[in-house]
Amino acid sequence: MATIYLVRHGQASFGKENYDQLSKRGWEQGKVLGRWLADKVELGAIFGGNLQRHRETVEALATGYGTALPDMQVLEGLNEFDHVEVVERLRPEWADKQTMARDLASFPKPARAFQMAFEKAVKRWVSGDYDDEYAETWQGFKQRVNHALDQLTEMADGADVVVSTSGGPIAVIAQNLLELSDQKTLEVNSVIANTSVSRILYSGSRRSLAVFNNYSHLEAENPALVTFR
Repeated sequence: MATIYLVRHGQASFGKENYDQLSKRGWEQGKVLGRWLADKVELGAIFGGNLQRHRETVEALATGYGTALPDMQVLEGLNEFDHVEVVERLRPEWADKQTMARDLASFPKPARAFQMAFEKAVKRWVSGDYDDEYAETWQGFKQRVNHALDQLTEMADGADVVVSTSGGPIAVIAQNLLELSDQKTLEVNSVIANTSVSRILYSGSRRSLAVFNNYSHLEAENPALVTFR
């Protein structure tokens, strides 16, 4: 059986004007992953969403890998859900970033305060009770991610491949393969580390989740590189 290496992107730039770009630590995480993969697999193809952090993760990985890799093939179905819209449906006033920054600054731990609001906003989205408020519903998100998995499996044609994506799609794919509830899927999503690797074994239409959220490559080089946001 061949292997799909599902990779969550490197750490993005939370709090910066352009969140979508990798942080300095995110670039290093990608390079470490590349060095780790170089000892283990010859990649037949690389897939990713069209987000900047997906592309930059592949660029960092390629630097660490050390030899030429296939060009990344873009599948938009691998993109993360729109977290900005999801948060703003719960807190419309946060469409004004200055208001959001002021509100969060009133807490002793602003990052934790944002995380709590984010988790509440995602639960609201997943509930299905407010579907008319979202450009993409939770059910729609799951459908497009699983369709992208079907597409890349067919395109991979039995080769070992890397997929650069985000935590949401990885959690949804795990849900599909393990038949998890929506609640368990949210719990799974919350623990996926940056540049962690989840391995899917596949042969034709057969797929099995063999490894989930492995970030031992980071721990081996520098435990300080392990991040979840």
